[in-house]
Amino acid sequence: MKGPVLFGVRHLSPAAAFQLRKALDQAEPELVLVEGPSDLNSQMEWLCHPGTQFPAAILAYTRQPPVRTVLWPFAVYSPEIQAILWANEHGVECRFMDLPSSVFLALRPWPAPVREEDGEAEETPTTESVYQRLETAAGEDHDTFWERNFEQLGDGEDFRTVNNTFGRQLRAAAGESGRDQAETVVREAYMKRAIAQAIASGISPEKIFCVCGSFHVAGLEENAPMTDEEERSLPRADSRATLMPYSYYRLSSRSGYGAGNRAPAYFELLWDALNGGGIRETAYLYLTRLAAAQRKAGDLVSSAEVIEAARLADALAALRGSRYPTLSDLRDASVATMGRGSFSQLALAAADTEIGKTIGFLPEGVARTSVQEDFYRQLKELRLERFRTAQGQRLDLDLREKLNVSSQAAALGDLRRSFFLHRLRVLGITFASLLPSRQEGAGWGEYWELRWTAEVEIQVVESALLGDTIEGAAAFALKERSDESTTIAQAAAIFQDAFLCGMPAAAAHALAVLQGLSVDSAAIGQVADTAAHLSLVVRYGDLRRFDPAPVVPLIEQLYLRACLTLADACVCDAKAAPAVTQAMDRLNTLQLSHDFLEEGRWLDLLAGLSDRDDLNTRCSGFAMAILLERGKADEELLAREVSRRLSPGVPAELGAGWFEGLAGKNRYALIARLSLWRHLDDYLSGLDEDAFRRALVFLRRAFADFSPGEKNDIAENLGEIWGVDPRQAAEVLRNDITQAEQAVLDSLDEFDFDDI
Repeated sequence: MKGPVLFGVRHLSPAAAFQLRKALDQAEPELVLVEGPSDLNSQMEWLCHPGTQFPAAILAYTRQPPVRTVLWPFAVYSPEIQAILWANEHGVECRFMDLPSSVFLALRPWPAPVREEDGEAEETPTTESVYQRLETAAGEDHDTFWERNFEQLGDGEDFRTVNNTFGRQLRAAAGESGRDQAETVVREAYMKRAIAQAIASGISPEKIFCVCGSFHVAGLEENAPMTDEEERSLPRADSRATLMPYSYYRLSSRSGYGAGNRAPAYFELLWDALNGGGIRETAYLYLTRLAAAQRKAGDLVSSAEVIEAARLADALAALRGSRYPTLSDLRDASVATMGRGSFSQLALAAADTEIGKTIGFLPEGVARTSVQEDFYRQLKELRLERFRTAQGQRLDLDLREKLNVSSQAAALGDLRRSFFLHRLRVLGITFASLLPSRQEGAGWGEYWELRWTAEVEIQVVESALLGDTIEGAAAFALKERSDESTTIAQAAAIFQDAFLCGMPAAAAHALAVLQGLSVDSAAIGQVADTAAHLSLVVRYGDLRRFDPAPVVPLIEQLYLRACLTLADACVCDAKAAPAVTQAMDRLNTLQLSHDFLEEGRWLDLLAGLSDRDDLNTRCSGFAMAILLERGKADEELLAREVSRRLSPGVPAELGAGWFEGLAGKNRYALIARLSLWRHLDDYLSGLDEDAFRRALVFLRRAFADFSPGEKNDIAENLGEIWGVDPRQAAEVLRNDITQAEQAVLDSLDEFDFDDI
């Protein structure tokens, strides 16, 4: 008795899908068995739904952490999909025949084995290593090799024979052992069991049509089916599954998908050509799409260039031994004609034509995960459904309680929207992007941009791996991040996220982690950043219905630690000084924001830092700038410090560094002090050429962030000091530098400041 038809395929092969449908028409089977999870046959209904647009994927995931996933993605040209669609169109029963998804999820990976030969460890050959050897022998990548030798085959029977033979040879060359071989044997035994059960049910073997990877054909021909006892002994995980839209980028090998191809959109063009005028049309479809993308980008491509590209591609194909141009031939021809010899000219158009931006779509009513149901329920409840458009829209939130509404839900509507959008942000769901605040110091306003893409749907589905609801998934994500935190700054940022999400339990966990990490020493920058994150919670806790009381003692502790360690941090080099001054600025803002932080301690510390000579002078100058801004340093103190720091006896880099720190805050107040600029002028005038060049490096950096208006005011000050018309002086100083001046500046690039 003749056995079932075993049709080996490559999982993303348009030619395999095309020839498979022809073979199905010829075989007229009563049952089609497809390599796929045998416990998820219910998903076929939605795969065949007229509203489903590919690519799409079946996603199975464990219900308990740690979450594990397994994915079966399909394009419209996947042979498995075309087999399922053919069966649906012809009223033929179709089932998946591979291991259940729960078994796949239960299988644990372990390290690849090694074997000893002649006393040396050698890696066991794998399918991947065989592909690499094949590429070396063929002189081209595997996708191109496959396209030349398989996609361009004509006769359906030849395709099946050649592809099955290729699978056998690949299997023999790979010589898998250990985990890979064990999994392959188990899978093939299970698929063989599915075939045996179909025959036992009364279906004639020759009326069974099996679609599987060509690698498995030999195993299905030779190996024995799995017994009932062996099937019962298979491990299984508590799991769920859903159908989700997918994207061509995720389907491509460039995203890291091992069974993908490097050009999913191009292979769809090949599929369209096979179902249209023939494979010859592939070149025309590719070149015209590429030209259209170039024209859309503003690069004019003539029809003559497209025609020349087609002719050159034919010539390259003939030279390289194929009947029709492959993607490699088409790209080379396009670069030579439309790209003027440079692929960079075509890079964006090629990415759009070869990989594409296609994202699948699933119709209303498709079975959703619980997190999807929760997402759509909240969109409706929070009145955010109108933002589910491809056009970006602004959403301004006022988090203050509305007093002129009847219900509590309406009174806190914007706050609830904020919680929801922040939870999406934590989960990496890009439906909403937080924009910078338009009001300085106002914590009641939030500004978002909302835009819907099919990619958002994918991200929502993937959140099901973390929890059954948006809140539950966000809580899991925050807990994972907290447990992986290694610094107090990381833990504080997570605590702030939990606060913004309105999730007290997650915030409490992050705070506990933060307190544990705070026992260890930390750099002043981390301490300042951590305190700033916690400060936000205290300042706006009431607004967000959050009790900040547990945070206050930790802020006090961090503030005290910063005060005790800041002086030591200021003993640093020029590279570290900017980070230290930034931390000083954050700590100053922190102390100003909270009455419970002792002001006297901070001001005394700043006074000491500004007066000391053994610290980095930029840090000392910045301490003086803070004292001036807070009105704690008078003109007499400033004049004394300027005279001391900017004197001929002070090394140029120290004086200029101190001024750089002083100019780091409250610039308008500094500009208004004419005496300061007189001291600076006298200081620079007294330097010799070498010292002047050293000082110039620091001063250029100090003035780099000054606005044109501020520089103009400084120039007018200098004009008044020099006894000339201030406006004329400003105009002269704003002129382009001379060649001699440019030569001096260029020479600074070669000056050795390693000893500073």
